[in-house]
Amino acid sequence: MGWMHTARFLTTAAQLHHLPPIDVPEIAFVGRSNAGKSTCINTLTQQKQLAFASKKPGRTQHINLFSLGKQGVMDAVLADLPGYGYAAVSRSDKVRWQQVMVNYLVSRPGLTGIVLLCDPRLGLTELDEALLEAVRPRVEEGLKFLIVLTKADKLTRSEQAKVLSITRLQAGGGEVKMFSALKKQGVDDVARLLWQWAHPVRAEGTPAAAADGAPDAASTAPDSDDEESQQK
Repeated sequence: MGWMHTARFLTTAAQLHHLPPIDVPEIAFVGRSNAGKSTCINTLTQQKQLAFASKKPGRTQHINLFSLGKQGVMDAVLADLPGYGYAAVSRSDKVRWQQVMVNYLVSRPGLTGIVLLCDPRLGLTELDEALLEAVRPRVEEGLKFLIVLTKADKLTRSEQAKVLSITRLQAGGGEVKMFSALKKQGVDDVARLLWQWAHPVRAEGTPAAAADGAPDAASTAPDSDDEESQQK
């Protein structure tokens, strides 16, 4: 079983100060409502219902933490942040949660990397670009950053190539990956990259990906049955 598949629920918090201090690498998943965030997490971990996906976009308003590592040993944490943008909540609640999320991204101790989920048919929105700008100082200090273009199966190969090229320019040096839960495209690549983030060079220059426990093929990942399937 690969490293990502060891994910299990750790805790949830409605306020930033309710989150427990974490002394292992923490990787945050962020994105617009309906960008396929829950689908991506569930596919990477091979658990259909690990990350909750509300049928009403924007209703999930907690920061959910999932621990990674063998039973009894936590070597990394995934943070599932509320989707932003469209939301079936009041404007005041929406603004409050967007501020909580930004505060988390710019000040959370131990945050190692950010995974921004984006629908390639829409491209990076103004909110996505605002998020990129907010975390730029931390990225310049070494925070890892990845843009995952979900629902890649909705595009032709030529369309994928075009979107990749445009998004890489917008990312300003950050990594960009195409991803499809349905076709399993990019699953192994993303899982391997997250492993490397959480397990930097081990010793004597040995790349983390070569270490024991690195993600193996995710050929048995579950079919998408939440956010991504709702777009079909």
